[in-house]
Amino acid sequence: MIDKFFDSPEAAVSDIHDGATVLISGFGGAGMPTELIHALIEQGARELTVVSNNAGNRETGLAALIKAGRVRKVICSFPKASHSWVFDELYRQGRIELECVPQGTIAERLRAAGAGLGGFFTPTAYGTELARGKETRMIDGRGHVFEQPLHGDFALVKADLADRWGNLTYNKSARNFGPVMCMAAKVAIAQVRAKAALGELQPEAVVTPGIFVKRVAQVANAAFSS
Repeated sequence: MIDKFFDSPEAAVSDIHDGATVLISGFGGAGMPTELIHALIEQGARELTVVSNNAGNRETGLAALIKAGRVRKVICSFPKASHSWVFDELYRQGRIELECVPQGTIAERLRAAGAGLGGFFTPTAYGTELARGKETRMIDGRGHVFEQPLHGDFALVKADLADRWGNLTYNKSARNFGPVMCMAAKVAIAQVRAKAALGELQPEAVVTPGIFVKRVAQVANAAFSS
C-alpha cells in the first residue's frame, strides 16, 4: 500500500545531505514550509545551496536556516526586503554566496528542469550584468539570453491537503513555487495542513500529482496559516 506520509517533519528531512541543493517554496511567509525548514536545522545538514523566491524574512524559516550557518549559496530573485536582515549581514561579510535570478526566469528554469528541457532563451536580463558569461542570440530582432534548467536534490514545499498517494492541493497564493519545485527536485517533501482520504480530492482540484511527491508530513498548526 502506498502511503507517503511520514510521522514528523524531522523524519521527512532526515536524509538531506551536506552540499545538497534544496528548493524552498514561499512568497514571503505565504507557502513557506517553516516546520520542514526548522526540522532541517535540527537535522544539521550544511553547505546547502538554497533556491527560493527571496532570502528569508525576520529570523524564522529560511532566515533561521541561513542564520544557523547551514547555507553556502542562495539562488533567489529578492535577496533584500524590509523584513530581511540575516542574509544581508552575512552577504556583506562575505560569508554566503548569491546568484540573483529574475523572478519569471527562476520559475521557468524550475519548470524546464521538471519538464526535462535543456534550457530556453528569454529576453529578460539581456544586456545586463545578469547576462554576463551566458550565451545570447538575436531572435526576431530582439536580444535573448540562454538560461539553463534549475534542478534540486530536494524540494521543501507547503501545501494545504494531501492524500496518502501524495496528491496535493494548495491554499490560494500559497501555491506559488510549490508545483514547479516538486517537479524539479529528485525528492519533493510536502508539509500539509491536513490529510485527505484517498478519493476525497477531486481530480480537477489536484495541482501537484503524487507522482512528483515522495514524502508528506502533516503539520496541523503551522507557524503561518497559508
